[in-house]
Amino acid sequence: MTDDRNGAVVVGGGAAGLAAAATLGRAGVSAVVLEAGAEPGAAWRARYDRLHLHTSRGLSGLPGYRIPRRYGRWLARDAVLGYLREYADRNGLEVRTGTRAERIDRDDGGWTVRTADGTFAAPHVVLATGFSNVPSLADWPGREGFRGELVHSSAYRNPEPFRGRDVLVVGSGNSGAEIAVDLAQGAASRVRIAVRTPPHIARRAALGIPTQALGIALSHLPPRAGGAVAAGVRRISIPDLAAYGLPRPAERLGTQFARTGTIPILDVGFVAAVRERRVEVVAAVESLDGDEVVLADGKRIRPDVVLAATGFKAGLEPLVGHLGVLNERGVPRGREPLPGLHFIGYFPTLSGMLRLIAIDARALARRVTAAGESVPEIAPVVV
Repeated sequence: MTDDRNGAVVVGGGAAGLAAAATLGRAGVSAVVLEAGAEPGAAWRARYDRLHLHTSRGLSGLPGYRIPRRYGRWLARDAVLGYLREYADRNGLEVRTGTRAERIDRDDGGWTVRTADGTFAAPHVVLATGFSNVPSLADWPGREGFRGELVHSSAYRNPEPFRGRDVLVVGSGNSGAEIAVDLAQGAASRVRIAVRTPPHIARRAALGIPTQALGIALSHLPPRAGGAVAAGVRRISIPDLAAYGLPRPAERLGTQFARTGTIPILDVGFVAAVRERRVEVVAAVESLDGDEVVLADGKRIRPDVVLAATGFKAGLEPLVGHLGVLNERGVPRGREPLPGLHFIGYFPTLSGMLRLIAIDARALARRVTAAGESVPEIAPVVV
């Protein structure tokens, strides 16, 4: 057993885990990071090739090291990986790769983290494994007997395997929208996207200003006022797509976000693809029947591939499900639901996830040291 009576064990070596370890280290709390993958931020390696951050470089850096300009304004997947490696190195973080946490338990006033390689003990454990751990596939009636090809978006890398094929993308979040555009540009013979609830759509930037900056500004307004401003911005910047099967949402963005935690589609070609009918919008999937897909409007279609961009689950149950700290959706009830057990990176925001992670990492260090505002901030490094 590895026992650090004055330190912390951080589970997850992505952005949240690295930021937590760095701020704790700056506050004088030693931290070891357990990463199941082969490198810091390993989960990014498994994402699709065209993936970019939708938050700008200047608003996405972690505490202590700003994202270098050489990575561009909107970081590509591999640029994010490069930045996370640099971040771990510059902060001298102890990241134990290939170490998967299996279970977390209370132990004599502290906590233990069991892994296949041994057990780690410390007074503080930080969970930072993120939302996207377990692919979530809808349990459509007839799924088990479906004779077409059914694949989750977690297996999608690029459009080449789908060249010349008829693909139905299910799910109108950012991943579904981007994959649909990627397929349309990559010579799939036909691309349709099944939509149950019309999504909110925003430009990634308008007049050179990142939409994220607008989201930060609106967060300081009363919900009703912020919702009215957001609706006005959409009317000005996004054309009416009702004729293409995407009417404007009936529910305002802030209200919908508060209810579901769903962020808007940040447009990187989706609107143009829909208007040019390179991506066709169809009704939601109700069931699968043999080699056919039955839609909510009663239509039946026969795509070659159903690509389910239906999201992920956090998958925290094996680790902490027995501790009563998760809600009915399997996500943490709070940032520190039990003394010494901390969660970071599980709380969605309209102002940018990496920005919130940086804020939460600093707050975490203050909680752990019980030093309030006296915990020193990590001075940003300008590159």
